[in-house]
Amino acid sequence: MDNVILYIKESYNELLHKVTWPSWSDLLASARLVLIGTIIIALIVFLMDAVFKGTLEPLYEILK
Repeated sequence: MDNVILYIKESYNELLHKVTWPSWSDLLASARLVLIGTIIIALIVFLMDAVFKGTLEPLYEILK
């Protein structure tokens, strides 16, 4: 049990004194980048889905 308590204390100390936290402006810039990347990837997947749907639906109708 002492090992667990020591681990928690050392982790807390490291988070307070050794970790370099980003500034608020850096955090916002990173969040914007992730949001823009997510939107772009979602649009690509949507377009691929629409193309495949448009291509495969006529084929499915022929094979019925």
